[in-house]
Amino acid sequence: MLTARPKIAELVFQLYGRPLHPELFQIYGTRVVERGDYRAQIQITSAGHVVTWRYGGLTLTEVCASARQPLPERRRLISYGLKGSRQDRVECRGGVVYQMNFQLEPVAPEVFWTFQQELAADGERRGMLHRFDSSGRMALGALSYINVETRSRHLLVQAFHTFPDDCAIVKSQSLFELPRAGVPSCRTA
Repeated sequence: MLTARPKIAELVFQLYGRPLHPELFQIYGTRVVERGDYRAQIQITSAGHVVTWRYGGLTLTEVCASARQPLPERRRLISYGLKGSRQDRVECRGGVVYQMNFQLEPVAPEVFWTFQQELAADGERRGMLHRFDSSGRMALGALSYINVETRSRHLLVQAFHTFPDDCAIVKSQSLFELPRAGVPSCRTA
C-alpha cells in the first residue's frame, strides 16, 4: 500500500467491472449513497479516489490511483494514464451506461493557490474534502474534493485532486446511469 501521495506523472484512471478490496488503498474519507435501485461508495484515497457503484448484480469500480499501485487486471474495462484530457463511455449488460471525462491541468502558481483556496472553502460547505499534509517542499498540502449528485436514474461524481509540488489539478466527472431498454451487452464505445 502506498503511504504518500504519488507524483502526478504516475497517476492512472481505471474502471473495473468488479469490486476491489479496500485494503488496496489508504482511505481518508468515505461516503455511501443509496438512491432508488443503486448504491455507491465514494472514497478519497492517497492518490485520488475510488467509486464503487452497484445496481442489481452489476458492480462498476472507478479508480484514480498510482500506476505503481498493485491493482488487478482481471475485469479491468478501461485504463488511461492521467495526461491531458480524455473521455470514454462504457455500455454494460442490462443497459447500464458509464461515462467519464478527466483533465490534468498544469497551472501557474498563483492560479493554483487561488483554486486551492476556493476548493477548500467550497469543500467546507458541501461535498467531501480531505486536506493532505505538506510534502515539505510547499507550505500547503494537497487537497481532494469530491461532489456527488444523486438522481433517481443516475449518479454524478465530480472529483478534484490538487498536486502542489507540480502546480497541477486533476479534474474528473463520472456519470453512472441506470438502464434504458434494449442494451444487452457490455462494451467500450
